[in-house]
Amino acid sequence: MSEIVRRYARLQVPRYTSYPTAAEFTTDVAAADQRRWLVDIDTTEAVSVYLHVPYCRELCLYCGCNTKKALRDDVIAAYREALEREIALVSDVVSAPLRIARLHWGGGTPSILGTDGIASVMQALRDRFVFESGYEHAIELDPRYVTQGLAEGLKALGVNRASLGVQDVNPLVQAAIGRWQPMQDVEAAVTRLRGAGIQNLNFDLIYGLPLQTIASLRKTCEIVAALLPDRIACYGYAHMPRLKANQRRIDQSTLPDIEERIDQAGIIAEEFLRHGFLKIGIDHFARPGDALAHAAISGRLHRNFQGYTDDARETLIGLGASSISRFRDGYVQNISDVPSYVRAISAGRLAPSRGCRLDAAERQRARTIESLMCQFQADLDVTAPDMAFVEEFALLQPLVRDGLVRIEDRVVTATESGRSIIRVIAAVFDPHTRADTARFSKAV
Repeated sequence: MSEIVRRYARLQVPRYTSYPTAAEFTTDVAAADQRRWLVDIDTTEAVSVYLHVPYCRELCLYCGCNTKKALRDDVIAAYREALEREIALVSDVVSAPLRIARLHWGGGTPSILGTDGIASVMQALRDRFVFESGYEHAIELDPRYVTQGLAEGLKALGVNRASLGVQDVNPLVQAAIGRWQPMQDVEAAVTRLRGAGIQNLNFDLIYGLPLQTIASLRKTCEIVAALLPDRIACYGYAHMPRLKANQRRIDQSTLPDIEERIDQAGIIAEEFLRHGFLKIGIDHFARPGDALAHAAISGRLHRNFQGYTDDARETLIGLGASSISRFRDGYVQNISDVPSYVRAISAGRLAPSRGCRLDAAERQRARTIESLMCQFQADLDVTAPDMAFVEEFALLQPLVRDGLVRIEDRVVTATESGRSIIRVIAAVFDPHTRADTARFSKAV
């Protein structure tokens, strides 16, 4: 990577799983907005649903998610009941039963509900909504807790895609992040899931972790590739000890510096490309026959809070504490504090805490940024026909001079060198980020 690219890679910019990002959400958006947007859903169009389960049996030191350690089963049961109650509350607001085309369980560790608990939530969904034939049903799993019974139970409940949190296979790194996970546990989880008939497997990896080296990451990539996952998501670790108490237990002196992070990201891409994967966007890899690869090649790739996806649904209904719903006219995030969320839902109220509204200009910025993040190109006559972007074109000029961006008429394209810092290019179209970059992670 050239020194020019490295200079931009040191900048702090959002990951752009949405625009505006969650950092711009405010309490100005409330229950009245959420209700209006639910009522306005076009019920002839299918939606996606995300269910957040915020509990884990133990907390990993690196985790930046909205999670907490589960000490009592009755607390987990109470949360499940609130989730089912929220399903009913949402159903009571919409004008007709919604059709679900995608269902994704995230966390936390969703399987902490047990197969009976997951089945109970699924029944609540079936009582109120309609599942489309062939819908995708995905769940995030901790490989250490994937028993044969769980794998078979998930398959019986219609799960057809599972994401395994692998993170890193090196024992020294695992010890440093508080996640001891012998490789045989991962291999056993893969065998059990595939044996149960869940063939579509994603792996999640993280670089920038304590004690990681180029050599150790090469080995991780080799071992992971040998298990033949369909997709791999590899994220840069975001160290935020001020916001996440668990991360304060990580020895900051063991973290790779920005130059090492840049080299690690490059070596991961090199290794997975060598093993026959296609690179998807900035941090995903997929086998050539996978639906995500087809979406990237055909220009149908999208990006949402779960990362890159071939899901083109405009509406995403988020259920559970801290979950985010996306509507045509805005975003709404539920209360993050779990007891407060449960109390609100139990009292018969929806549980929004903050969000943002989208006007025509913001929607055009959102389309432009998503196009850049997914296709490394944005035809502004298509994504933002009503926007002149005078200031943005001026801000792009240094990137053009540095050979990272090419502009032809109103088509903005990242060059091969510019693709690795596409978040920086996308940030040019984000006036919120230009005002304050200190809140975000490094570009690589």
